[in-house]
Amino acid sequence: MDGYSYIREQLSEVKSKISEIEQSSGRASGSVKLIAVSKTFSADCVRAAYDAGQRAFGENRVQELEEKAPLLPAGIEWHVIGHLQSNKALKAVILASYIHSVDSIKLLQRLDRLAAENKKRPRILLEINVSGEASKFGITDMTQAMLLGEEALKCANLDFRGLMTMAPVNASGDALRSVFSSLRELRDRMETQFSVKIPELSMGMSSDYEAAIREGATFVRIGTAIFGRRA
Repeated sequence: MDGYSYIREQLSEVKSKISEIEQSSGRASGSVKLIAVSKTFSADCVRAAYDAGQRAFGENRVQELEEKAPLLPAGIEWHVIGHLQSNKALKAVILASYIHSVDSIKLLQRLDRLAAENKKRPRILLEINVSGEASKFGITDMTQAMLLGEEALKCANLDFRGLMTMAPVNASGDALRSVFSSLRELRDRMETQFSVKIPELSMGMSSDYEAAIREGATFVRIGTAIFGRRA
């Protein structure tokens, strides 16, 4: 056995668990996409998961993505899931299939312009800080979120796909489910008001993805349960 067999085993366990939750919550099989969060882990760790069939990977920092991407297969679907600084927007547009952390009109417009200049059309999600925690990025005001959604739909060079949130670290039970259901309800409101389909809800991590799936997550961002704890 090589030094990365644990990644293959844990990846398989997570995928099986997702399938079980889909089934028990009445979700269609395959309706939840696993994003393996590889931040701080080596390109070799990513390759081990890739060789086991995983294709979508999430990175918090664009600089880390920039370092890893050339070392790995071109078939990887990269997701930028961390706070995106304006000066990293160009690299995100070029390298990422999805950007989950759009949280201002200024960033939205910059991404749209850079995408046009580079003949790209990245898929984007708006980051919503449902819990209102000061330590987290994202939009806290739901009226502002609606306005940003409206602006996102006007951006010809961006594909507005959905919403993203993070639950508080210690949330559990009804409080946890409430964070996720609130994001779903905001998405539903946008669909009704703008008469469009907004398919993606990016919510749920290693400690809370079961609750997220039961509340409608289509993307779950899981790192620790696959790669282990970060040093």
